[in-house]
Amino acid sequence: MPLSEQEQRLLDEMERHLMRNDADVVSAPRDGRTLSYRNIVYGTVLVLVGLGGLIVGVSQQLIVVGVIGFVVMLGGVVLAVTPARGPGKMRVEPERPAKPRANSSFMDRMNDRWDKRQGER
Repeated sequence: MPLSEQEQRLLDEMERHLMRNDADVVSAPRDGRTLSYRNIVYGTVLVLVGLGGLIVGVSQQLIVVGVIGFVVMLGGVVLAVTPARGPGKMRVEPERPAKPRANSSFMDRMNDRWDKRQGER
C-alpha cells in the first residue's frame, strides 16, 4: 500500500532528523578502547565462581564466604570490561550508516538495503 504525500513527507523529515543526529554520534572521537576475548572469558568464569560463593555463603549463613564471593564477582566484571594490552584484541566500533543518495527516496534506499540483505544470505 503506497504512502500518502503527508506520510511520505513525515518519513522524509524523520529520516533527515535521524541522519543529522546519528551523524553526530558516529563522528564522535573514538578513544581506542578494545576488548579482549580472554579477559571476557576469565571475567565470566570469575563471576560464576563468585556467584557460587555468594550462594553458598548465604545458604550456609557464612557472611565471610558471601562477601568474598561478591568481591570475586565484582573482580570478574572489572576484568571482563578491562581493555586489552597486546595481541588478541577485538575492536568494538559502531556501525557506520551508508551515505544516502541525494536523489533517491527513503523507500528506494530501504528497498536497496533489503535487497542487499537478501543477497548476503
